Amino acid sequence: MFGNIMGKKIGCTRLYNEEGEAVPVTVIEAGPCKVVGVRIAEKNGYNAVQLGYCSRTEQELSKPVSGFYKKLGSDLYKYLREFRVGDLKDVKVNDIVTVEAFKVGEKVDVTGTSKGKGFQGVVKRHGFKGGPESHGSMFHRAPGSIGSNTFPGRVIKNKKLAGRMGNRRVTVKHLEVVKLVPEKNIICVRGAVPGSVNSVVDIKKVSA
Repeated sequence: MFGNIMGKKIGCTRLYNEEGEAVPVTVIEAGPCKVVGVRIAEKNGYNAVQLGYCSRTEQELSKPVSGFYKKLGSDLYKYLREFRVGDLKDVKVNDIVTVEAFKVGEKVDVTGTSKGKGFQGVVKRHGFKGGPESHGSMFHRAPGSIGSNTFPGRVIKNKKLAGRMGNRRVTVKHLEVVKLVPEKNIICVRGAVPGSVNSVVDIKKVSA
């Protein structure tokens, strides 16, 4: 069964396993998603499935986006994602993907947009120790030396400096599916996933 779905991050909690141990989980309201289109290797150069999530009316979308869905002959959705797949034999247009495509104990990769922190210094952004905080030190949260003298005479690439933090596409791999609630479209995965509450995440089943 097709093992990709989109969902909305609800929050974090804990569940208890059969041994009574507390398991930290992230609760995701996943799907239902609809297959609105497919990409075929013979025509497009690769195999992929386009999924639509979160229904919308024509008034809520721009004309180009609405026209794109009308060209596909599909319903209108707020979010559209394309997932690469190796085989399309089990996927058809207008198929509905739900959390029932997953099983407890399976491993999944979850992709989302991390929380944006804005412009931050090296202590918060990279975990630098900083200098003494006592009176008169004048070196509290600065990065210190960032280069050498004559050679190479420049700041080397990828030097850890202050800058924008967060707001990036992040994938957390091999999270375990702990619990499924199909009647509420809920999937609980062990551990944390990127993004804030109500942000959209992509869930992809890890192939064996």
